[in-house]
Amino acid sequence: MKHATKLISGLLAGLTALLLTACVAPHPAQPNTTKDLQSAILWPEGYVPGTTDNFVTNEVIVAGLSAADVWPLLADATRWPSYYANSADVRFYDGKGPVLAQGDRFFFKTFGFPVEAQVTEYVPPGKGRPGRVAWHGWAGEPGTPQRLDVIHAWLVEDLPGGRVRILTQESQKGEPAKALASSKPNIMINGHQDWLTGLVAAARKAGPRSTASRPLQ
Repeated sequence: MKHATKLISGLLAGLTALLLTACVAPHPAQPNTTKDLQSAILWPEGYVPGTTDNFVTNEVIVAGLSAADVWPLLADATRWPSYYANSADVRFYDGKGPVLAQGDRFFFKTFGFPVEAQVTEYVPPGKGRPGRVAWHGWAGEPGTPQRLDVIHAWLVEDLPGGRVRILTQESQKGEPAKALASSKPNIMINGHQDWLTGLVAAARKAGPRSTASRPLQ
């Protein structure tokens, strides 16, 4: 009996030491994922997703392209119809364009709507900085059931491994937005995915763009 008691005591002591060692031993270092952190759209007051009548988001991440390859095709609004069939009749006001700029007013047709628009954000991509462009678009007379107001925002950023991320999101208000939100299949999501697909295809066709010899617009 005395021998069994000593044996049990020894086992308990060994187990206790093992548990204490595990508790104080340093945890293995976690991989540094800072470089893989992705940026987000910046929303103006009144258009935060989840607070409006409709919100859609589309994104692609592809290899072999950079933000410098993609940005000129997005920044020049007159080039949209060349790779996105759901856009047409792009024109600028006040002698502006064809490259978008902060505060510029322009017009285009999309999803059957004649859209008046004004650029609310324009920041070209740079070293360690994503490209951002957004516009307020509207159609219909204020106060009518046909009125539609949207913020359409884009983000283009380089990722590690020679990849580029293109994110486009739209937040909408008005009765037409409610109808679009209930459409099946979702008209807005499918249409914007076509825009992304066309944008990537056009960038690949144009070939790599050297940021050293051809500055961003």
